[in-house]
Amino acid sequence: MGLIDYVSDLRKIIGTKTLILTGAVVIIVNEEDQILLQNRNDGKWGLPGGLQELRESLEETGQREVREETGLRVKDFKLLQVFSGEKYYFELDHGDQFYSVTAVYVTDVFEGEFQNNEAEGREVRFFNQDNLPDNLTEEYLDYINSWEGIN
Repeated sequence: MGLIDYVSDLRKIIGTKTLILTGAVVIIVNEEDQILLQNRNDGKWGLPGGLQELRESLEETGQREVREETGLRVKDFKLLQVFSGEKYYFELDHGDQFYSVTAVYVTDVFEGEFQNNEAEGREVRFFNQDNLPDNLTEEYLDYINSWEGIN
């Protein structure tokens, strides 16, 4: 059973009521101190990452999601912080509600052929920290700002 099946099965039971969903994102920094971002299919920018699947650790979630969305394999990543709470409550257009619990990792060690997965997003590219896109979602801005505070 994959994540889609798991969440769909839960939704059949509880409808749009609030769930707690866990996931991971990875701040990938290149040699020029730029951050890799993904222009998602909704037109907003964010960090590569996504929801945790059954039987998967949060570290594995970060690795899998980065590979699926960018073609890259990340190594030597460190946990920056876990974000949760009222600020990370979301209600989707179709009514599904959830609280997000997100582990944010950071790495500058990655390999592989850099490529965008069009099923996951429109584009992936590196940005200077002082020139991030305007339509970066608030939660991702929180993650990046927490890293910049210790960087």
